[in-house]
Amino acid sequence: MREHLSALARAGAEAVGVRTVAELESVDALVLPGGESTTMCRLLRVYALEQPLRERLAAGMPTLSTCAGLIVLSREVVDGRPDQLALGALDVVTRRNAFGRQVDSFEADLHIEPLGVAPFRGVFIRAPQIETTGDEARVIATLNGAAVAVEQGPHIGLCFHPEMTDDLRVHQHFLRVVDEATERSVA
Repeated sequence: MREHLSALARAGAEAVGVRTVAELESVDALVLPGGESTTMCRLLRVYALEQPLRERLAAGMPTLSTCAGLIVLSREVVDGRPDQLALGALDVVTRRNAFGRQVDSFEADLHIEPLGVAPFRGVFIRAPQIETTGDEARVIATLNGAAVAVEQGPHIGLCFHPEMTDDLRVHQHFLRVVDEATERSVA
């Protein structure tokens, strides 16, 4: 979370950590970071954030989800635990740890359509894989023919960690998505 907060601040946003329902209600958008998806799901339940998050997602709150965050926002999770949350904000099926264990982590140059021509260095750490995309999700980056980044309305889902680079383009793109969503909700 710390790296996302830093990247968002460098990109010009006022970013805060969200751990309570009141904090969730106070923000315009949310980043669901990497980490351990089953732990994230457990904490969403322990801190009574699951239902308020579902409601904010349904209301169109923009999200940037990376790695484990992508798993949480998927409509279905392959190889998840029986109690694994899949909030369904992204019309994708993901597989946990599909790119291997921690020792199999890697970096790769990606062409991410909304970011322009210059490649973006994707950092894949125990990364999930997007197995399938539904009609609602638009693939914006692939690696070896497989989707590794999608957009769906105000939601962006990534298999990799943009916060682990000095390249702010993903976070800047997310802030543009937030601005557009905020303008629509005000109008």
